[in-house]
Amino acid sequence: MTKFYLRFYCHTPSAEEDDWVDVADLGVHPDLAQRLGELGIIDYRRGFVPVRQAARLRRVMRLRRNLGVNLPGAAIIVDLLERIEELQDELGRLKGRRPR
Repeated sequence: MTKFYLRFYCHTPSAEEDDWVDVADLGVHPDLAQRLGELGIIDYRRGFVPVRQAARLRRVMRLRRNLGVNLPGAAIIVDLLERIEELQDELGRLKGRRPR
């Protein structure tokens, strides 16, 4: 009997700090993205946002669409979620350094 093995690779392209993505590619209307920029939720320049903030923008839009959260509320929620993720990462690093 012949055995076959599958390997799955997940490639995430490395994003440079200067890479920008078109908000239309993210499914966001430019006027809404401009409003988010005015509120300080994302950096927005002429129809583009930094690649590093694309996930943030998607989260805001998902909160707005699925839960009906207004933009300032979504901004607060996303800030808190990002802070929780940072703390979880830091906790994981600290736990990894301690001898058991």
